[in-house]
Amino acid sequence: MAQPSRRALVINDIRRRITSRALVAGDRLPSVRGCAARLGVSPSTVADAYDVLAAEGVIQARRGAGFYVAAKPQPFAVSDTGPQLEREVDPLWVARQSLDSGTDAPKPGCGWLPEDWMPVASLRRAIRALAAAPDAVLTDYGSAKGGAGLRRHISRQLFDQGLACPPDRVLLTGSGSQALDLVCRMLLRPGDTVLVDDPCYFNFQALLRAHQIRIIGVPYTSEGPDLDRFEAVLGEQHPRLYLTNSALHNPTGATISAPVAHRVLSLAAQHDLIVVEDDIFAGFEPELSPRLATLDGLERVVRTGSFSKTLSASLRCGYIAARGDWIEALTDLQVAVNFSGPSPMVADLLHAVLTDGGYRKHLEALRNRLSRCRAEAQARLADLGIRPWVQPRGGFYLWCELPGGADAAVLARAALQEGLVLAPGNVFSVSQSMAPFMRFNVSQMQDSACCRILAELLEAGAGMAAGSQDAV
Repeated sequence: MAQPSRRALVINDIRRRITSRALVAGDRLPSVRGCAARLGVSPSTVADAYDVLAAEGVIQARRGAGFYVAAKPQPFAVSDTGPQLEREVDPLWVARQSLDSGTDAPKPGCGWLPEDWMPVASLRRAIRALAAAPDAVLTDYGSAKGGAGLRRHISRQLFDQGLACPPDRVLLTGSGSQALDLVCRMLLRPGDTVLVDDPCYFNFQALLRAHQIRIIGVPYTSEGPDLDRFEAVLGEQHPRLYLTNSALHNPTGATISAPVAHRVLSLAAQHDLIVVEDDIFAGFEPELSPRLATLDGLERVVRTGSFSKTLSASLRCGYIAARGDWIEALTDLQVAVNFSGPSPMVADLLHAVLTDGGYRKHLEALRNRLSRCRAEAQARLADLGIRPWVQPRGGFYLWCELPGGADAAVLARAALQEGLVLAPGNVFSVSQSMAPFMRFNVSQMQDSACCRILAELLEAGAGMAAGSQDAV
């Protein structure tokens, strides 16, 4: 790949800072000498770059006062707000490859089950029954909070988990990601600090960067966040919010222990920290584990979830369970940005499938099938020297360390050339300290090509150029 010129390096740096909102209209740019020292170029190179940007109208020169960001609107680019990774392995690119590579490509790096694992027969029955629904279901907007039937069902599910949450404290949203987006819109402002696990689900980072949030990572252990570091960060950085998965953590597959959960909530109360618990993998647990929302009673914990992992990613619908005043504020916010809750057709379809009598059997079959798949995938990966960091209680992820300190990003880049989509460790890491790790979706490893390609690449030395990094 051709290296950019020194002038282009300066131009790209300034553009990136503007599109990420690190510099906004009216802000003064670094001095020519200061920028030159930071980027390791000559002052004349910076002066030339500033002249180019001024000619394009991106910045303005003020006589005797330096250069300033122009007042005209500049586009916002999420990809410019985080670490500048190779596009083949950054979070947004991994997600787009998984979504766009087609159904035939092996995708152990994706985050969903194969289509033939889903309850398609139940979905088809519900779709046929929908044809007889009242006209309003087929033509009208949804209600502000979403369909009452589905909200009642979610309320009963939460009650079975020990969480008293009446239907009027449940808000349906357009997806699980939209649920998190609404919570961020309500609770955060640009420049706020948010705490996430390191590693964490990569789209948490992408979403927070889209909201121009400062992200701090805390090392994640086999029982939850590292409590010493968690407490230190609360005292030093004063984050507004902590975003996490308590059960079947993405990407590690670990589950928080009861002592760690209680301590997290105690520290949250001491430091006025809000906790957002994304519980999207709840259905894959064989037995219920501790939940922050249940222990807290939804006082300072917000619970979010969706049905995309167990029912259908095509029927987009998520939910938020929270204290009453927050649900009212979130409902107003949803009306402001979406006008209504999810489609009544989607809410009715999901409610019908969830209550048709077969959903519990479907979940049990999924858990059993995944248990077999994990064992098979683990055995095949072990033959390649790839070993899991923890034994998950359920779900479809294995968080594994590569042999010999191999760099997962280099391996993923090589695999992509072979049509294999992988999810390298640093995609999930705020600190970029997970280079030797890879997340594998065991349900997407039935194709023998997955391990064959991995074996060929490892044998050829793909990824071996990098030294080993610190483990989780």
